[in-house]
Amino acid sequence: MQKRHFLAALAGGSAVLPLAGRARSAKASTGPTLLTVTGQIDRTNRGPLDPVLDQMMAKQKLAFEKAHAFGFAQLAALPAVTIQPTVEYDNRKHTLSGPLLATVLHACGATGSKLAMRAIDGYAPVISVADAQKYRFIVATHLDGRPMPLGGLGPLWAVYEADKFPEMAAKPVDQRFALCPWGLYHIAVQA
Repeated sequence: MQKRHFLAALAGGSAVLPLAGRARSAKASTGPTLLTVTGQIDRTNRGPLDPVLDQMMAKQKLAFEKAHAFGFAQLAALPAVTIQPTVEYDNRKHTLSGPLLATVLHACGATGSKLAMRAIDGYAPVISVADAQKYRFIVATHLDGRPMPLGGLGPLWAVYEADKFPEMAAKPVDQRFALCPWGLYHIAVQA
Protein backbone atom coordinates (compact mmCIF):
# COMPACT_ATOMS: atom_id res chain seq x y z
CA MET A 1 0.00 0.00 0.00
CA GLN A 2 1.16 3.51 -0.78
CA LYS A 3 0.26 4.73 2.74
CA ARG A 4 2.45 2.08 4.36
CA HIS A 5 5.42 3.16 2.23
CA PHE A 6 4.77 6.81 3.07
CA LEU A 7 4.51 6.13 6.81
CA ALA A 8 7.64 3.99 6.76
CA ALA A 9 9.57 6.74 4.96
CA LEU A 10 8.17 9.40 7.26
CA ALA A 11 9.17 7.51 10.39
CA GLY A 12 12.56 6.66 8.95
CA GLY A 13 12.57 3.37 10.82
CA SER A 14 14.80 4.83 13.51
CA ALA A 15 12.44 5.30 16.44
CA VAL A 16 12.92 2.49 18.95
CA LEU A 17 10.93 2.20 22.13
CA PRO A 18 12.91 1.87 25.34
CA LEU A 19 12.50 -1.22 27.44
CA ALA A 20 9.96 -0.51 30.12
CA GLY A 21 9.60 -1.53 33.74
CA ARG A 22 7.37 -4.38 34.82
CA ALA A 23 5.05 -2.58 37.25
CA ARG A 24 1.40 -2.94 36.26
CA SER A 25 -0.85 0.08 36.41
CA ALA A 26 -4.56 0.53 35.72
CA LYS A 27 -3.99 4.27 35.46
CA ALA A 28 -3.40 6.18 32.28
CA SER A 29 -0.05 5.69 30.66
CA THR A 30 2.73 7.95 31.86
CA GLY A 31 4.42 7.65 28.47
CA PRO A 32 2.96 7.83 25.01
CA THR A 33 -0.09 5.73 24.32
CA LEU A 34 0.62 2.94 21.83
CA LEU A 35 -2.71 1.11 21.90
CA THR A 36 -6.19 2.48 22.49
CA VAL A 37 -9.02 0.00 23.11
CA THR A 38 -12.58 1.27 22.72
CA GLY A 39 -16.11 -0.08 22.47
CA GLN A 40 -17.48 -2.73 24.75
CA ILE A 41 -15.04 -2.45 27.64
CA ASP A 42 -15.64 -2.06 31.37
CA ARG A 43 -12.29 -0.64 32.54
CA THR A 44 -11.29 2.71 31.08
CA ASN A 45 -8.55 5.21 31.81
CA ARG A 46 -9.18 7.97 29.28
CA GLY A 47 -12.07 10.04 28.03
CA PRO A 48 -13.56 10.66 24.60
CA LEU A 49 -11.78 11.18 21.32
CA ASP A 50 -10.42 14.70 21.04
CA PRO A 51 -10.56 15.69 17.35
CA VAL A 52 -7.70 18.14 17.83
CA LEU A 53 -5.29 15.98 19.82
CA ASP A 54 -6.31 12.59 18.35
CA GLN A 55 -5.71 13.63 14.73
CA MET A 56 -5.02 10.20 13.23
CA MET A 57 -8.06 8.63 14.89
CA ALA A 58 -10.27 11.53 13.83
CA LYS A 59 -9.03 11.36 10.23
CA GLN A 60 -9.75 7.62 10.21
CA LYS A 61 -13.32 8.44 11.34
CA LEU A 62 -13.06 6.85 14.80
CA ALA A 63 -15.31 8.07 17.58
CA PHE A 64 -15.59 7.01 21.22
CA GLU A 65 -16.65 8.34 24.60
CA LYS A 66 -14.31 6.23 26.71
CA ALA A 67 -11.25 4.10 26.14
CA HIS A 68 -8.43 2.18 27.74
CA ALA A 69 -5.03 3.52 26.74
CA PHE A 70 -1.95 1.30 26.98
CA GLY A 71 1.59 2.62 26.91
CA PHE A 72 4.62 0.42 26.34
CA ALA A 73 5.13 -0.03 30.09
CA GLN A 74 1.55 -1.24 30.60
CA LEU A 75 1.82 -3.75 27.75
CA ALA A 76 5.26 -4.92 28.89
CA ALA A 77 3.88 -5.46 32.41
CA LEU A 78 1.42 -8.06 31.12
CA PRO A 79 2.65 -11.68 30.93
CA ALA A 80 4.50 -12.15 27.65
CA VAL A 81 4.15 -15.05 25.23
CA THR A 82 6.74 -15.97 22.59
CA ILE A 83 5.89 -17.31 19.15
CA GLN A 84 8.01 -18.18 16.10
CA PRO A 85 5.99 -17.80 12.91
CA THR A 86 7.38 -17.88 9.40
CA VAL A 87 6.97 -14.25 8.40
CA GLU A 88 5.71 -13.39 4.93
CA TYR A 89 8.16 -10.54 4.33
CA ASP A 90 11.29 -12.71 4.20
CA ASN A 91 9.83 -16.26 4.44
CA ARG A 92 11.90 -16.93 7.58
CA LYS A 93 10.98 -17.80 11.16
CA HIS A 94 11.23 -14.90 13.58
CA THR A 95 10.74 -14.72 17.33
CA LEU A 96 7.92 -12.40 18.34
CA SER A 97 6.88 -11.72 21.92
CA GLY A 98 4.23 -9.75 23.74
CA PRO A 99 1.04 -10.32 25.72
CA LEU A 100 -1.76 -12.47 24.40
CA LEU A 101 -4.45 -10.34 22.79
CA ALA A 102 -6.90 -12.07 25.15
CA THR A 103 -4.85 -10.81 28.13
CA VAL A 104 -4.94 -7.24 26.79
CA LEU A 105 -8.71 -7.52 26.32
CA HIS A 106 -9.11 -8.92 29.83
CA ALA A 107 -7.10 -5.99 31.25
CA CYS A 108 -9.69 -3.53 29.93
CA GLY A 109 -12.75 -5.68 30.67
CA ALA A 110 -13.72 -6.38 27.06
CA THR A 111 -17.16 -7.96 26.67
CA GLY A 112 -17.75 -8.01 22.91
CA SER A 113 -17.48 -10.84 20.40
CA LYS A 114 -15.64 -9.09 17.52
CA LEU A 115 -12.52 -6.97 17.23
CA ALA A 116 -11.74 -4.37 14.60
CA MET A 117 -7.97 -3.99 14.84
CA ARG A 118 -6.70 -0.81 13.18
CA ALA A 119 -3.20 -0.15 11.87
CA ILE A 120 -1.64 3.28 11.51
CA ASP A 121 -2.34 3.23 7.75
CA GLY A 122 -6.06 2.61 8.36
CA TYR A 123 -6.01 -1.13 7.57
CA ALA A 124 -8.67 -2.61 9.88
CA PRO A 125 -9.35 -6.35 9.69
CA VAL A 126 -12.16 -7.70 11.86
CA ILE A 127 -11.69 -10.94 13.78
CA SER A 128 -13.90 -12.74 16.26
CA VAL A 129 -12.77 -12.88 19.87
CA ALA A 130 -13.15 -16.67 19.58
CA ASP A 131 -10.65 -16.78 16.69
CA ALA A 132 -8.26 -14.45 18.52
CA GLN A 133 -8.30 -16.96 21.39
CA LYS A 134 -8.20 -20.06 19.16
CA TYR A 135 -5.16 -18.84 17.20
CA ARG A 136 -3.54 -17.33 20.32
CA PHE A 137 -3.02 -13.89 18.82
CA ILE A 138 -0.46 -11.78 20.61
CA VAL A 139 0.14 -8.05 20.65
CA ALA A 140 3.79 -8.33 19.69
CA THR A 141 6.07 -5.69 21.16
CA HIS A 142 9.38 -7.39 20.32
CA LEU A 143 10.81 -8.95 17.17
CA ASP A 144 13.91 -11.13 17.53
CA GLY A 145 14.49 -9.82 21.05
CA ARG A 146 14.26 -6.10 20.24
CA PRO A 147 11.38 -3.63 20.58
CA MET A 148 9.77 -3.10 17.17
CA PRO A 149 10.29 0.42 15.80
CA LEU A 150 7.71 2.65 14.21
CA GLY A 151 8.44 2.54 10.51
CA GLY A 152 8.97 -1.22 10.59
CA LEU A 153 6.34 -3.69 11.73
CA GLY A 154 5.78 -1.94 15.05
CA PRO A 155 5.67 -0.68 17.53
CA LEU A 156 2.84 -3.22 17.91
CA TRP A 157 1.74 -6.11 15.70
CA ALA A 158 -1.35 -8.27 16.23
CA VAL A 159 -0.06 -11.64 15.03
CA TYR A 160 -0.23 -15.38 15.61
CA GLU A 161 1.91 -18.44 14.89
CA ALA A 162 0.26 -19.54 11.65
CA ASP A 163 2.69 -22.47 11.28
CA LYS A 164 1.04 -24.23 14.24
CA PHE A 165 -2.41 -24.43 12.66
CA PRO A 166 -2.75 -26.91 9.77
CA GLU A 167 -5.47 -24.92 7.97
CA MET A 168 -3.22 -21.83 8.01
CA ALA A 169 0.09 -23.60 7.39
CA ALA A 170 -1.42 -25.11 4.22
CA LYS A 171 -1.80 -21.61 2.74
CA PRO A 172 1.06 -19.83 0.97
CA VAL A 173 2.96 -17.78 3.55
CA ASP A 174 1.83 -14.47 1.99
CA GLN A 175 -1.82 -15.41 2.62
CA ARG A 176 -1.54 -16.36 6.32
CA PHE A 177 -1.47 -12.90 7.87
CA ALA A 178 -4.39 -10.96 6.36
CA LEU A 179 -5.90 -10.60 9.85
CA CYS A 180 -2.62 -9.40 11.39
CA PRO A 181 -2.23 -5.61 11.25
CA TRP A 182 1.29 -4.37 11.92
CA GLY A 183 1.52 -0.83 13.20
CA LEU A 184 -1.49 -1.70 15.40
CA TYR A 185 -2.72 1.27 17.42
CA HIS A 186 -6.47 0.82 17.98
CA ILE A 187 -8.88 -2.01 18.76
CA ALA A 188 -12.64 -1.50 18.71
CA VAL A 189 -14.41 -4.19 20.72
CA GLN A 190 -17.77 -4.83 19.06
CA ALA A 191 -20.91 -6.84 19.88
